[in-house]
Amino acid sequence: MRLLLLSNSTNAGEAYLKYPLNQMKEFLGDKPLNALFIPFAAVSFTFDDYEHKVKERFNEIGHNIISIHKVGSMGDAIKNAEAIIIGGGNTFHLLKLLQQNNLLELIRIRVGEGIPYIGWSAGSNVACPSICTTNDMPIVEPQSFKALELIPFQINPHYSDIVLGNHAGETRDQRISEYLAANPEKTVVGLWEGTMLQYTNKKLKLIGVKPARIFTHNHHTYSVSNNDDLNFLLN
Repeated sequence: MRLLLLSNSTNAGEAYLKYPLNQMKEFLGDKPLNALFIPFAAVSFTFDDYEHKVKERFNEIGHNIISIHKVGSMGDAIKNAEAIIIGGGNTFHLLKLLQQNNLLELIRIRVGEGIPYIGWSAGSNVACPSICTTNDMPIVEPQSFKALELIPFQINPHYSDIVLGNHAGETRDQRISEYLAANPEKTVVGLWEGTMLQYTNKKLKLIGVKPARIFTHNHHTYSVSNNDDLNFLLN
Protein backbone atom coordinates (compact mmCIF):
# COMPACT_ATOMS: atom_id res chain seq x y z
CA MET A 1 0.00 0.00 0.00
CA ARG A 2 0.91 3.64 -0.46
CA LEU A 3 -0.81 6.01 1.97
CA LEU A 4 -0.55 9.72 2.75
CA LEU A 5 -2.80 10.64 5.66
CA LEU A 6 -2.98 14.34 6.53
CA SER A 7 -4.30 15.85 9.73
CA ASN A 8 -5.80 18.81 7.89
CA SER A 9 -6.01 20.47 4.49
CA THR A 10 -5.12 24.05 5.38
CA ASN A 11 -2.92 25.69 7.97
CA ALA A 12 -4.14 28.97 9.44
CA GLY A 13 -3.30 31.90 7.20
CA GLU A 14 -2.27 29.73 4.25
CA ALA A 15 -3.90 28.85 0.93
CA TYR A 16 -5.93 25.66 0.58
CA LEU A 17 -3.73 22.52 0.51
CA LYS A 18 -0.63 24.71 0.39
CA TYR A 19 1.42 23.16 3.18
CA PRO A 20 1.26 19.54 1.91
CA LEU A 21 1.59 20.37 -1.80
CA ASN A 22 5.26 19.44 -2.19
CA GLN A 23 4.79 16.27 -0.17
CA MET A 24 1.81 15.23 -2.31
CA LYS A 25 3.82 15.90 -5.47
CA GLU A 26 6.67 13.72 -4.24
CA PHE A 27 4.26 11.02 -3.07
CA LEU A 28 2.40 10.81 -6.39
CA GLY A 29 5.51 11.08 -8.55
CA ASP A 30 6.23 12.90 -11.79
CA LYS A 31 4.10 10.75 -14.12
CA PRO A 32 0.71 12.47 -14.61
CA LEU A 33 -2.06 10.47 -12.93
CA ASN A 34 -5.83 10.44 -13.35
CA ALA A 35 -6.88 10.55 -9.71
CA LEU A 36 -10.38 9.86 -8.44
CA PHE A 37 -11.60 12.38 -5.89
CA ILE A 38 -14.31 11.48 -3.37
CA PRO A 39 -16.04 14.65 -2.06
CA PHE A 40 -18.65 12.92 0.13
CA ALA A 41 -17.53 14.69 3.33
CA ALA A 42 -18.79 18.01 1.95
CA VAL A 43 -22.01 19.20 3.60
CA SER A 44 -22.26 22.99 3.48
CA PHE A 45 -20.86 23.32 -0.06
CA THR A 46 -21.46 21.39 -3.27
CA PHE A 47 -19.51 18.47 -4.63
CA ASP A 48 -18.89 20.54 -7.77
CA ASP A 49 -17.31 23.32 -5.73
CA TYR A 50 -15.21 20.82 -3.82
CA GLU A 51 -13.97 19.16 -6.99
CA HIS A 52 -13.02 22.53 -8.51
CA LYS A 53 -11.01 23.55 -5.46
CA VAL A 54 -9.12 20.27 -5.25
CA LYS A 55 -8.64 19.98 -9.02
CA GLU A 56 -7.06 23.42 -9.17
CA ARG A 57 -4.47 22.50 -6.57
CA PHE A 58 -3.62 19.05 -7.99
CA ASN A 59 -3.28 20.49 -11.49
CA GLU A 60 -0.45 22.61 -10.08
CA ILE A 61 1.56 19.45 -9.41
CA GLY A 62 0.74 17.85 -12.76
CA HIS A 63 -2.13 15.50 -11.91
CA ASN A 64 -5.72 15.38 -13.10
CA ILE A 65 -8.73 15.05 -10.80
CA ILE A 66 -12.24 13.84 -11.52
CA SER A 67 -14.86 13.64 -8.81
CA ILE A 68 -16.70 10.36 -8.31
CA HIS A 69 -20.08 12.14 -8.33
CA LYS A 70 -19.60 12.90 -12.05
CA VAL A 71 -18.85 9.39 -13.30
CA GLY A 72 -21.34 6.93 -14.77
CA SER A 73 -20.33 3.96 -12.62
CA MET A 74 -18.66 4.62 -9.29
CA GLY A 75 -17.45 1.04 -9.08
CA ASP A 76 -15.80 1.18 -12.50
CA ALA A 77 -14.26 4.55 -11.64
CA ILE A 78 -12.58 3.06 -8.57
CA LYS A 79 -11.39 0.01 -10.53
CA ASN A 80 -9.80 2.28 -13.17
CA ALA A 81 -8.44 4.99 -10.88
CA GLU A 82 -4.70 5.60 -10.79
CA ALA A 83 -4.98 7.23 -7.37
CA ILE A 84 -7.76 7.77 -4.82
CA ILE A 85 -8.14 11.03 -2.91
CA ILE A 86 -10.69 11.58 -0.14
CA GLY A 87 -11.17 15.08 1.21
CA GLY A 88 -12.18 16.35 4.62
CA GLY A 89 -15.49 17.57 5.95
CA ASN A 90 -17.96 15.59 8.03
CA THR A 91 -16.74 12.04 8.61
CA PHE A 92 -20.22 10.61 9.30
CA HIS A 93 -21.56 12.04 6.05
CA LEU A 94 -18.56 10.66 4.17
CA LEU A 95 -18.87 7.16 5.59
CA LYS A 96 -22.62 6.99 5.05
CA LEU A 97 -22.28 7.76 1.33
CA LEU A 98 -19.37 5.33 0.94
CA GLN A 99 -21.54 2.63 2.50
CA GLN A 100 -24.68 3.52 0.53
CA ASN A 101 -22.75 3.21 -2.72
CA ASN A 102 -20.97 -0.02 -1.68
CA LEU A 103 -17.55 1.53 -2.17
CA LEU A 104 -15.59 0.52 0.95
CA GLU A 105 -14.47 -2.91 -0.22
CA LEU A 106 -13.71 -1.66 -3.74
CA ILE A 107 -11.46 1.09 -2.38
CA ARG A 108 -9.81 -1.34 0.04
CA ILE A 109 -8.99 -3.70 -2.83
CA ARG A 110 -7.56 -1.01 -5.12
CA VAL A 111 -5.41 0.53 -2.40
CA GLY A 112 -4.23 -2.96 -1.48
CA GLU A 113 -3.16 -3.38 -5.08
CA GLY A 114 -0.81 -0.44 -4.66
CA ILE A 115 -2.47 2.68 -6.08
CA PRO A 116 -1.75 5.84 -4.01
CA TYR A 117 -4.31 6.92 -1.41
CA ILE A 118 -4.36 10.48 -0.07
CA GLY A 119 -6.78 11.59 2.62
CA TRP A 120 -7.06 14.61 4.86
CA SER A 121 -9.10 15.03 8.04
CA ALA A 122 -12.22 12.90 7.40
CA GLY A 123 -10.33 11.24 4.55
CA SER A 124 -7.71 10.13 7.08
CA ASN A 125 -10.37 9.02 9.56
CA VAL A 126 -11.94 6.60 7.08
CA ALA A 127 -8.55 4.97 6.47
CA CYS A 128 -8.75 3.69 10.07
CA PRO A 129 -10.62 0.59 11.29
CA SER A 130 -13.48 2.88 12.37
CA ILE A 131 -14.39 6.57 12.48
CA CYS A 132 -14.79 6.53 16.27
CA THR A 133 -11.92 8.99 16.82
CA THR A 134 -13.26 11.74 14.57
CA ASN A 135 -13.99 15.17 16.05
CA ASP A 136 -17.17 15.60 14.01
CA MET A 137 -20.81 15.67 15.03
CA PRO A 138 -22.88 12.66 13.89
CA ILE A 139 -25.14 14.74 11.63
CA VAL A 140 -26.22 11.60 9.76
CA GLU A 141 -26.29 7.94 10.77
CA PRO A 142 -24.10 5.51 8.78
CA GLN A 143 -24.83 1.79 8.73
CA SER A 144 -21.92 1.26 11.14
CA PHE A 145 -18.77 3.04 12.24
CA LYS A 146 -16.55 0.52 10.44
CA ALA A 147 -14.33 2.14 7.82
CA LEU A 148 -11.64 1.14 5.30
CA GLU A 149 -9.18 -0.42 7.79
CA LEU A 150 -6.19 0.42 5.63
CA ILE A 151 -4.23 0.86 8.87
CA PRO A 152 -4.71 -1.04 12.16
CA PHE A 153 -4.69 2.03 14.45
CA GLN A 154 -6.94 5.06 14.91
CA ILE A 155 -6.14 8.66 13.97
CA ASN A 156 -7.41 11.76 15.70
CA PRO A 157 -6.87 14.56 13.14
CA HIS A 158 -6.66 18.23 14.11
CA TYR A 159 -5.26 17.02 17.44
CA SER A 160 -4.68 19.66 20.11
CA ASP A 161 -3.88 19.52 23.81
CA ILE A 162 -5.05 23.09 24.37
CA VAL A 163 -7.13 23.60 27.53
CA LEU A 164 -9.54 26.50 27.09
CA GLY A 165 -9.94 28.95 29.93
CA ASN A 166 -13.39 29.09 31.57
CA HIS A 167 -14.38 25.88 29.75
CA ALA A 168 -15.52 22.98 31.93
CA GLY A 169 -16.00 20.42 29.16
CA GLU A 170 -13.71 17.50 28.40
CA THR A 171 -10.35 18.06 26.74
CA ARG A 172 -9.33 16.16 23.60
CA ASP A 173 -7.07 13.93 25.70
CA GLN A 174 -10.00 13.06 27.95
CA ARG A 175 -12.19 12.19 24.96
CA ILE A 176 -9.51 9.91 23.57
CA SER A 177 -9.08 8.30 26.99
CA GLU A 178 -12.82 7.57 27.04
CA TYR A 179 -12.53 5.86 23.66
CA LEU A 180 -9.63 3.74 24.91
CA ALA A 181 -11.47 2.81 28.10
CA ALA A 182 -14.24 1.38 25.92
CA ASN A 183 -11.77 -0.05 23.34
CA PRO A 184 -8.67 -0.99 25.38
CA GLU A 185 -7.05 -2.98 22.58
CA LYS A 186 -6.81 0.07 20.29
CA THR A 187 -4.09 2.66 19.73
CA VAL A 188 -4.82 6.28 18.81
CA VAL A 189 -2.42 8.66 17.05
CA GLY A 190 -3.10 12.34 17.66
CA LEU A 191 -1.98 14.28 14.56
CA TRP A 192 -1.35 17.97 15.07
CA GLU A 193 -2.35 20.25 12.21
CA GLY A 194 0.44 20.59 9.68
CA THR A 195 1.51 16.96 10.08
CA MET A 196 0.83 13.74 8.20
CA LEU A 197 1.60 10.03 8.18
CA GLN A 198 3.12 8.44 5.09
CA TYR A 199 3.29 4.71 4.42
CA THR A 200 5.51 3.70 1.51
CA ASN A 201 7.93 0.80 0.97
CA LYS A 202 6.45 -0.93 4.03
CA LYS A 203 7.58 1.92 6.27
CA LEU A 204 5.40 4.32 8.26
CA LYS A 205 6.76 7.75 9.06
CA LEU A 206 5.60 11.08 10.46
CA ILE A 207 6.08 14.18 8.32
CA GLY A 208 5.91 17.70 9.75
CA VAL A 209 7.57 19.92 12.32
CA LYS A 210 5.33 18.87 15.20
CA PRO A 211 5.34 15.51 17.01
CA ALA A 212 2.44 13.09 17.08
CA ARG A 213 0.84 11.84 20.30
CA ILE A 214 0.45 8.10 20.95
CA PHE A 215 -2.44 7.03 23.18
CA THR A 216 -2.95 3.50 24.53
CA HIS A 217 -5.18 2.25 27.34
CA ASN A 218 -3.63 2.33 30.83
CA HIS A 219 -0.24 3.38 29.43
CA HIS A 220 1.61 6.67 29.53
CA THR A 221 0.77 8.95 26.62
CA TYR A 222 3.90 9.98 24.76
CA SER A 223 5.11 11.90 21.72
CA VAL A 224 6.95 10.64 18.64
CA SER A 225 8.89 12.73 16.14
CA ASN A 226 9.64 12.47 12.45
CA ASN A 227 12.91 10.75 13.37
CA ASP A 228 11.20 7.85 15.14
CA ASP A 229 10.41 4.43 13.67
CA LEU A 230 6.60 4.15 13.70
CA ASN A 231 6.24 0.66 12.28
CA PHE A 232 5.26 -0.61 15.74
CA LEU A 233 1.84 0.98 15.02
CA LEU A 234 1.30 -1.54 12.21
CA ASN A 235 1.52 -4.60 14.49
